[in-house]
Amino acid sequence: MTTVRDRDELLDAGMAVAVYAAEAPERLAVICEHGDRTFPELNARANQLVRALRRRGLEAGDGVALLCANRPEFAEVMTAVLRAGWRATPVNWHLTGDEIAYIVENCGAKGFVADARFAGAVADAARQAPVPVQLAVAGDIDGFESYDGALAAERGDDIDDPAPGTTMLYTSGTTGRPKGVYRPPGQLPVLVRNALREGRYDGGRHRHLCTGPLYHAAPLSVSLLVPLNAGAGVVIMDGWEPEACLRLVEEHRITHSHMVPTMFHRLLALPADVRARYDVSSLVQIVHGAAPCPVEVKAAVIDWLGPVVVEYYAATEGGGTLVTSEQWLKKPGTVGRPGPGQGIQVRDEMGDVLPTGEIGFVYLKAAGGAERFEYFGDPDKTARTYDPEGAWFTLGDMGYVDDDGDVFLTGRTAELIISGGVNIYPAEVDAVLLAHPAVADVATVGVPNEEWGEEVRSVVQPKDGVDATPGLAAELMAFCRERLARYKCPRSIDFDGDLPRHDTGKIYRRLVRDRYWPAP
Repeated sequence: MTTVRDRDELLDAGMAVAVYAAEAPERLAVICEHGDRTFPELNARANQLVRALRRRGLEAGDGVALLCANRPEFAEVMTAVLRAGWRATPVNWHLTGDEIAYIVENCGAKGFVADARFAGAVADAARQAPVPVQLAVAGDIDGFESYDGALAAERGDDIDDPAPGTTMLYTSGTTGRPKGVYRPPGQLPVLVRNALREGRYDGGRHRHLCTGPLYHAAPLSVSLLVPLNAGAGVVIMDGWEPEACLRLVEEHRITHSHMVPTMFHRLLALPADVRARYDVSSLVQIVHGAAPCPVEVKAAVIDWLGPVVVEYYAATEGGGTLVTSEQWLKKPGTVGRPGPGQGIQVRDEMGDVLPTGEIGFVYLKAAGGAERFEYFGDPDKTARTYDPEGAWFTLGDMGYVDDDGDVFLTGRTAELIISGGVNIYPAEVDAVLLAHPAVADVATVGVPNEEWGEEVRSVVQPKDGVDATPGLAAELMAFCRERLARYKCPRSIDFDGDLPRHDTGKIYRRLVRDRYWPAP
């Protein structure tokens, strides 16, 4: 029998899955259209992968890039990394070969595990940024060794020298290329202990439905790593569709899930008879965040599913706030209050704290220890993100705190677009368009979209003598699609012969954005 102390030590060492493999050998850890894994199978495969990568030269502290669809191998790689002392960087598979190559090189990957579904972009990236160890999942990729073949040659019993690993996801900024958000090992055990202490997971009774792509921070943590390491099975969707979501909830008696507001919108858009067809009474908690949720949409979801909706306000860099359905119904629109050890301040442009009720920039209390982030290899950017004392940081969101301590967001910096829960940074789009010979300057902003929340629009100032025509707009959008992941590309392009500017000459992006949004 595993004692409490043993369990804690194993969790800290990245071996929690091994505990459940021994205690619940029949329990499914991963359920997916591409294959299921019991806890013993997941545990053994992770041990095999650790041995395979070590045999090929990886050592504790090395980076492993993972570009993979939502399939069981994703869970295997993450489980291996977290017990071998490595640093995992999941890569968005929508990216182009150039974008993938930048991340793989920048994260210092010594191993690259990639899904053959994306062989073209992966092979292109590997030619630009070759990695010493390259393994292909579910098929062949030029220059890659077989993932299954590498595992088959290794033993599956528990490794005897586990070391805690960590994750390092990439998030873009207001300028330049994406940056890796790095935390030292130790954050996941804190999250798992909180979940177990608060009774959010009972591995024998609970199952989580993963609705989003696992390369994103929230699905990775909330929908995979925390439930698995708390002993709960995870049903993984490879692509989200509203009725399929309801079917899986009924079929697997799903208790937990994570969603974004776009999913709520599409679920509510199903005909009433379709929604009524499925028994979703097993749900006990749906966590949502990543984008603002319209009050009427959230109210309708709570009315349908009951008070099971919990909202958070956070980012890859850290959190945040939480609000339950009951709390939210008393104050519709709030994103809640800070959790234990967290904090919120609202400051003006000079960094001074504002009184309650006044709108300003929302600052989050910076974590310490294992939860404190830094931008990998960029101490200057890290320093700029924190306040001068290093105790607080801001995502650029605007809001206020009421007299009870509840936080309300009123808007956000024009430097961020959130479309369907996905962050898109205008500077990346601007940089591409500025490379086109017809473009003098450009401001990319988010404009309202009923289903997605926002969509990307670029406002282009043509060079002198260049006509602003529909043909030019089409040419510029095609130019972007050749160089950027599709989700980042503008859905439309407008023209402006004289973009608004600060006295410094810098484009006043907020004034451009405000043209498309109703006045508050």
